[in-house]
Amino acid sequence: MIAHFDVDAFYASVAQRDDPSLRGKPLAIAGSSRRAVVLTASYEARPFGVRSALPLFRARELCPQLVVRPPDFARYHETSRQIFAIFAREARAVEGLSMDEAFVDAGTDDFEAAVRYAQDVRAAVRSEVGLTVSAGVATQKMVAKIASDSAKPDGLASVVPGTEAAYLAGLSVSRLWGVGPKTQARLSARGISTIGEVAALDDDAVFRLFGRWGIGLRDLARGHDTRHVESERETQSVSSEETFEEDIQNIEGLCSPLRELCADVSRRLVAHRLRGRTIGVKVKRADFTVAGRQQQVAEATDDAEAIYAAALACLHRVELGGLAVRLLGVRVAGLAEDAPRQMSLLP
Repeated sequence: MIAHFDVDAFYASVAQRDDPSLRGKPLAIAGSSRRAVVLTASYEARPFGVRSALPLFRARELCPQLVVRPPDFARYHETSRQIFAIFAREARAVEGLSMDEAFVDAGTDDFEAAVRYAQDVRAAVRSEVGLTVSAGVATQKMVAKIASDSAKPDGLASVVPGTEAAYLAGLSVSRLWGVGPKTQARLSARGISTIGEVAALDDDAVFRLFGRWGIGLRDLARGHDTRHVESERETQSVSSEETFEEDIQNIEGLCSPLRELCADVSRRLVAHRLRGRTIGVKVKRADFTVAGRQQQVAEATDDAEAIYAAALACLHRVELGGLAVRLLGVRVAGLAEDAPRQMSLLP
């Protein structure tokens, strides 16, 4: 059995825990620059349309009473370590996805015992860390993740073994791993809107729609997934990438998404308790050719700004040849546990 845990509105919840005057108020965590975006919005802010990645100026327009606080990554790192220590107490493996999210091997094949384990973890995080965690329990990663999302905020959802396909059938095809906005639009044009409809496709239809990876996608839709929880000790590199809705024409336009990708990689490194010395970028041009550059830093790091500085230097070494960019990625390798920390010179 696998449990998926996700702390509710992590950055905002930490701020509200540490400053009780913020509780019950619409809150956004964001920087102070002209191009700042919302990193996390509290649940009180979300009914106004305030969400992660929304430009801060737009968030203020949607919610004039919005309270904005700067991020405190040192505090988040400390809190994340406390939470992951709780995740690992009775589990065989913990696979961190970010500072506030992880898959956990529940250490049992018994469904009821796994649900009790998830309940105990949620109670421990609440009592010892002062935050709420939503959880999903299932035999498979994707199903556990979907169940956890459905339980937010501060809930627990479980899927009885053998009922995975029925649980998935009525859900939007967008919930299926590997289906992005473009694929969803293509499926919608063919009258396919639910996961159950993908599960019902025959081999020929699957190949026409998705190519060679279609069989695996249909297996997921049918509730078949054999992937295990992978401990952080098995992690060789941590990466993040984004395919843009519209191609970006120049290096300057790539700087903002590059910074967000570096922040995501940093969060995941911290969650894995890892730091790396090799930092690189991947660029897919408009003609689908791919270029990559990498470099080593003096000391292993998990610091977002240090990763960004190295990644930006790599990006400037990529020859675009006058072509726009359709995909950008960041990767940190050369990983080590408990490596000496690279100190950031930036505030």
